[in-house]
Amino acid sequence: MYPLVFKNGRVLSSGSANRVVDADVAVDGSRIVALGPDLPGREVVDLRGRWLLPGFVQTHVHLVQTLFRGFADDLPLLDWLRLRIWPLERAHDRDSVYASARLGITELLLGGTTALLDMATVHHTDAVFEAAEEAGIRLWCGKAMMDRDNEAGLSEPTDVSLASAVELAERWHGRGQLRYAFAPRFVPSCTDALLRGVAAEARRRGCLVHTHANENLDEVALVRRLTGAENVSHLHALGLTGPDVVLAHCVHLGDEEIETLAHTRTRVAHCPGSNAKLASGLCRVPELLARGVHVSLGADGAPCNNRLDAFAEMRLAALMQAPRLGAGALPAPMVFRMATTAGAQALGLPAGEIRAGREADFSVVDPGLFWTGGDERAAVVYALDARAVCETWVGGRKVADGGRVLAWDGAETVRLAREAAARVRTRAGLA
Repeated sequence: MYPLVFKNGRVLSSGSANRVVDADVAVDGSRIVALGPDLPGREVVDLRGRWLLPGFVQTHVHLVQTLFRGFADDLPLLDWLRLRIWPLERAHDRDSVYASARLGITELLLGGTTALLDMATVHHTDAVFEAAEEAGIRLWCGKAMMDRDNEAGLSEPTDVSLASAVELAERWHGRGQLRYAFAPRFVPSCTDALLRGVAAEARRRGCLVHTHANENLDEVALVRRLTGAENVSHLHALGLTGPDVVLAHCVHLGDEEIETLAHTRTRVAHCPGSNAKLASGLCRVPELLARGVHVSLGADGAPCNNRLDAFAEMRLAALMQAPRLGAGALPAPMVFRMATTAGAQALGLPAGEIRAGREADFSVVDPGLFWTGGDERAAVVYALDARAVCETWVGGRKVADGGRVLAWDGAETVRLAREAAARVRTRAGLA
């Protein structure tokens, strides 16, 4: 008799368990312990013909920016940062960061995302962790580290940035489902001294490193002027490549940079919605995969997307390659894997697939009128959206059900977010 069994559903998985089967799934504690027919359970979740999916794992998100959705539209990357995002982040207070994270986590959980890698802002990162701990989502997060001066005054001395990141890591890394990730913003915001310090401190503590790279041609040119090197080459020279490093975007890469990513097993977080909206370009994902580069998916932040919906990112990731390389250039099962198994691998998380020994991180989806047959994973990628998600489970515990995050009241979440957004915009002079 198993403690918890999911019955009468269709199980979709990827990775080593790359299959679609009708089976019961047994859970003991936070882990999957068995798949098979007619498994007995003390508690039974009757799926009634719905689908059980691995929880989505998004490897690049900015929860602190959720309040800024709609306030930074139709701008290219560097203007978007300088004119909107940095002034708004500078205007955050602890309560507004909490409200922003709570709103973003609500959207993520209701859309079946169970784990994420997040970059906060320079201050108030504790509030992001607090919201995630309340909600029960798995969070890898770090404060944005910036020690080069910028127009918004959103930077710190090198030693202050490093010391505060270390304090956060000591406070949060390994606390329940929470992990710290050192998060230097990107090369134009960071001195070499800061980046070297990040490499040393992150590895001393077994933390991931998360930064942006090669997102936009103007950024690539700026890095070249500042360092005399290509972006990935510069990071590599400072020790910031490897399987413990996740680089967001990687749209504009030279062949040598791709080879470096493959050789060092550095992870890439592909953000198709953000890349399109900011006119940054189209990441050559099929070529990266063919060269052996590890690629997962992320929605990025709400003001450059404007959704945190893993379904939307999967659909875009698959469709955007077709005009360039032909139909099926990035097939649906591969994209489904990027959103689940590959994301979990990037975080070092034993999840992202439904098989014994993995974490019991699931979403329950109802395909409704969007599926009458064919490959279920293709339906997930091409046809469904977040509204199909009925329940979300993290570590064997239900955290969202029927359009509600169980940790808090949805109406209160929206009220707090709207009040905080108005306060931050006024303080930033953007009301």
